[in-house]
Amino acid sequence: MQLLKLVLNCLNFDFIGNSADESADDLCTVQIPTNWRTIFLEPETLDLFFDLYHSLPPMLSQLSLSCLVQFASTRRSLFSNPERAKYLGNLIKGVKQVLENPQGLSDPGNYHEFCRFLARLKTNYQLGELVMVKDYPEVIQLIANFTITSLQHWEFAPNSVHYLLTLWQRMVASVPFVKTAEPHLLDTYAPEITKAYITSRLECVPVVIRDGLEDPLDDTATVFQQLEQLCTVSRCEYEKTCTFLVQLFDQNAQNYQKLLHSSSRNPLEITVQEGHLAWLVYFVGTFVGGRLTYTSTDEHDAMDGELSCRVFQLISLMDAQLPQSSNEKVELAILWFLDQFRKTYVGDQLQHTSKVYARMSEVLGITDDNHVLETFMTKIVTNLKYRGRCEPVISRTLQFLNDLSATYSLLKKLVKIEAVKFMLQNHTNKHFPFLGVSDNYSLSDLRCRTVFYTALTRLLMVDLGEDEDEFENFMLPLTVSFESVTQIFNSSFEQEEAKRMLIGLARDLRGIAFALNTKTSYTMLFDWMYPAYISVLQRAIELWYREPACTTPILKLMAEFMQNRSQRLNFDVSSPNGILLFREASKMICTYGNQILSLGTLSKDQVYPLKLKGISICYSALKSALCGNYVSFGVFKLYGDNHFDNVLQAFVKMLLSVSHSDLLQYRKLSQSYYPLLECLTQDHMSFITSLEPRVLIYILTSISEGLTAVDTIVSSSCCASLDYIVTYLFKHLAKEGKKTLRCREISQDGQRLLYFMQRNPEVLQQMMSILMNTIIFEDCRNQWSVSRPLLGLILLNEKYFSELRATLITSQPDSKREVLDQCFRNLMEGVEQNLLVKNRDRFTQNMSVFRRDMAEALRSEGASDPSNLDMMS
Repeated sequence: MQLLKLVLNCLNFDFIGNSADESADDLCTVQIPTNWRTIFLEPETLDLFFDLYHSLPPMLSQLSLSCLVQFASTRRSLFSNPERAKYLGNLIKGVKQVLENPQGLSDPGNYHEFCRFLARLKTNYQLGELVMVKDYPEVIQLIANFTITSLQHWEFAPNSVHYLLTLWQRMVASVPFVKTAEPHLLDTYAPEITKAYITSRLECVPVVIRDGLEDPLDDTATVFQQLEQLCTVSRCEYEKTCTFLVQLFDQNAQNYQKLLHSSSRNPLEITVQEGHLAWLVYFVGTFVGGRLTYTSTDEHDAMDGELSCRVFQLISLMDAQLPQSSNEKVELAILWFLDQFRKTYVGDQLQHTSKVYARMSEVLGITDDNHVLETFMTKIVTNLKYRGRCEPVISRTLQFLNDLSATYSLLKKLVKIEAVKFMLQNHTNKHFPFLGVSDNYSLSDLRCRTVFYTALTRLLMVDLGEDEDEFENFMLPLTVSFESVTQIFNSSFEQEEAKRMLIGLARDLRGIAFALNTKTSYTMLFDWMYPAYISVLQRAIELWYREPACTTPILKLMAEFMQNRSQRLNFDVSSPNGILLFREASKMICTYGNQILSLGTLSKDQVYPLKLKGISICYSALKSALCGNYVSFGVFKLYGDNHFDNVLQAFVKMLLSVSHSDLLQYRKLSQSYYPLLECLTQDHMSFITSLEPRVLIYILTSISEGLTAVDTIVSSSCCASLDYIVTYLFKHLAKEGKKTLRCREISQDGQRLLYFMQRNPEVLQQMMSILMNTIIFEDCRNQWSVSRPLLGLILLNEKYFSELRATLITSQPDSKREVLDQCFRNLMEGVEQNLLVKNRDRFTQNMSVFRRDMAEALRSEGASDPSNLDMMS
């Protein structure tokens, strides 16, 4: 066992240091060293591992198969063409032996590794090479039979099916590119694979329902992944597949109709038939979507029309039963089909000569994509009206509506449809129950309202222009709700009702604000909100700060309000709206920050939902305001307004209540804090320099720890923040040297920062060590960002940089020291003692060469182990 593990580890080793993503299993190529070539050329090597598989018990035979997976992934350049063909022949011979003696594959581990092995064969060898192998016809038949058997046993090792479908998907996708005369035989076997998948999924339905097993349809991620693979396979000999699917669909639809009209309706049989129909609709959607992945003909489009007709007829049948009965799985499948049809045959994708509408025109009267859009919108309205209690269906329906509204070419067509006009004029809970706020709905159900109003507002914007009356009419249901909340607040109010109404309103308004990307339309929303309704939101934050279900939607609304997307917040020069908006945001952030800190110490499982999530949203809102370029912050101090100072102090208070580990542990928090800090160091260094030493230490430590973060958003923001601080310090020192009265007077802020750095020199020194380590030893993905602060650090700490350099060089063998010393000299060659852009660019170029040369020098023979060279030691 230990020997097999050692071989596997050797084959898994990253020989060229490319840090391949291990999760991308099917893309892997093993970069075998050239001096191992003779071992790989010997046929006995592969024979040995196949023999070990056949002779060892499952725990060990699994390891031998894992080794063979890597052997099958050997890089192409290791062999000449004849050698490669011979090597492939030996692999295929081994596959044949395994499939002719399949006893060992009954073990799940062996089965999984063998499926991976088959997938790797097609990943690393072209179909044209595979068909040239002598045993190919026999082996492809054995693989097809193996795949069909695997699909029929749907409950056994479902994760391994991915690799088998990957194999067939890639084989079929390669068919148009095969130039050899030898038959690939995929036109024989691919339809059989598709048929086996379809049949196996239909056969599993009664078993799942009868025995109460886990339904494969509930695992939508796996289903969608497999269907995506199947859509390519299905397009090979498409006529056979379509004929088979049409027969199944007609048969099941007729059975379903008989059951519905039967006097003794058997609920169990109806559920089974609905399960069959759900799978069949998924298959139709998959095959229609497959048109985009494979060469298609007019005949194929006509077949898509045949299949699509049946689903559109099923939609009418299912909707006719409302509101008495509804099947969630069928509805989700229908929405999947509609989305696939949209991507393939609606809008820009549509060839107007497409035959898909020929049959649909005869049967349904659907002649073009305009009629299809009407059908789409009718279905959406029906779902929103009658399936308000089914959150998965509502969520998927709204996502479909959102995708339609996000397609610019469709908007003009959509707004002419009666169903869309109805939605724009009647978006109330009377017509769409999911907009209700009664106790029957959980608070999480209200989340989908944001998507609904985003889509609706996009549709409104098509013809809105500057029509304020039209906007007021659209906002009328929200106006009524806000007035109701205001009245409740002003009386001895029922908290739960007001809370639910406000949560719904906040989500609605966030969706509306997200879609308003013009100055005119955004101004209409601002005038509608300010001042009356914003004060209601402020009151809610004061009252319910302990309840994130309430505060999170309100804070997210404010964060969206602060976004200057498409320059929508660039108000007229005579308008104070930018400052008024910032003052409201400042009040809300300060209120929330002060209240949330009063909660005291929270348990580990409560700290994020009750505190850190809200803080991250506040930081995101503040960052949008500071970087939005619609507020002149100098005005606040000039006129004695303390809103800007207050929000900065709230930022500090909230920050100090968070541990450094939490800053990096919670992704949303780190992705809001670090960009905010970058903004503050770029434009508000006077605030940074005025902070107490303990706060400065906290911020600089957070930068230091963030420099090595895996998330490039965080590490790049840390580099930028550090660069702004170092540049500020360097400029101050340059001014100090000029000794003019004016410079001394204006440099008090800089003097404070310089004094702090002189008292704490290790702070910048540590960060220089981290950046140098990153450049020399790490997989540096943001090289440009790292180079910018590094030059300033070197110029400010030349003595320490020399010490780092000496430490690294002396740790190496004598034969390497001269090379490394030259690398460091080249790093600073032509670099001057300033931080001008031209000088920075020169340093960045030098650093790119330095990084490459250092990697080569340290990798070559005789170099010390890089893991022992950490400069921070």
